[in-house]
Amino acid sequence: MATSAELNRYEQRFRRAGLPLFIEDFSPTHDIFSRATPVLVLVFIAEMIGATRLTWTWWQNLLAALGGLAVLIAGFGLLNGLRGRRFFSFPTRFGVPELAVFVLLPALLPLATEVQLRQFFGVAIGNLLLVGMVYLVVGYGLIGTTVWGVRRLGTELANSVASLVRALPLLLVFSLVLFVNTEMWQVFAGMPIAFIVVLAIAFSLLSDLFLVLRLPKELDAIERDAGSGPPLRRIQRLNLSVSLVIRQWLQGVVVSAGVGLFFVGFGMLAISRHIYENWGIDTGGWSHEFALFGYKLLISAALVKVAAGIATFTGLYYSISLMTDATYRAEWLDNITDELRELFTARTEYLELRARQVPTES
Repeated sequence: MATSAELNRYEQRFRRAGLPLFIEDFSPTHDIFSRATPVLVLVFIAEMIGATRLTWTWWQNLLAALGGLAVLIAGFGLLNGLRGRRFFSFPTRFGVPELAVFVLLPALLPLATEVQLRQFFGVAIGNLLLVGMVYLVVGYGLIGTTVWGVRRLGTELANSVASLVRALPLLLVFSLVLFVNTEMWQVFAGMPIAFIVVLAIAFSLLSDLFLVLRLPKELDAIERDAGSGPPLRRIQRLNLSVSLVIRQWLQGVVVSAGVGLFFVGFGMLAISRHIYENWGIDTGGWSHEFALFGYKLLISAALVKVAAGIATFTGLYYSISLMTDATYRAEWLDNITDELRELFTARTEYLELRARQVPTES
């Protein structure tokens, strides 16, 4: 007969793999917001500052803060009473009433003390965004997926570099041609850092979107290949897709960082101050020159910007090639297929255990 300990082991495995929605009866009320209770409580208490004013004296602000804290505690205490809980108890479940109190009650403090509608909407919208972030991060296992990816960072780095060397030699040659191109230096060396960051984020989102559009077909094939257990529900497939997108993103970051570091090193060796002057390129906000074997090497802000720009292009190409290039696609899918097959098998065993436990709980 199935035991709770056995089921808990399977559920913990799904959480560590970043797939909490593989757990049956997983709900926002009991599993998502209740796990984030400490964070929500800290934010809720910190927002008592909304009752203070800069024009008041310290003792007036202290009394206002204590009064605001009392209002917040009283508000949740009354809700606890309506929900049949003790006045000072932490909620064991976060439904719509608890979330509504969390979003709106702190926003009423600045409205009551200063009649500031702007602050009211600012606090309310901020709390609502926090609730949405908690739902995404906890509900779709982003923390578990990221921790899993960091633990395997060394393996991912080795796989990514090996794949890059084997599958994209022409891309590296093309990137070298771009790197020694005057126009490329003029574009990126004069570009603000914020623009380069925005460009990197945009390319990352573009590659993730391409992967999301291609994933359903690949997941169908992997699920058929595993050949065990009932089909995944739509929300479970979404959870799995998010997990794979994060894994692909981490791998793309590893490749981009490696390419960027390569071009920084190559640029110090190949691009001297004399070349900067001939190309009419400013070194940027900072530059350092040092000697190696009697040869002067120069690292500058312009060099780092150009290396980052080329690394961004390379990361985009690599991410798209994971699903289009035959070499990349075979390697990437081979790596994840074995892992997903084990998870699908574990899910089948988990569902069988739950089915055998039902008679004992009825």
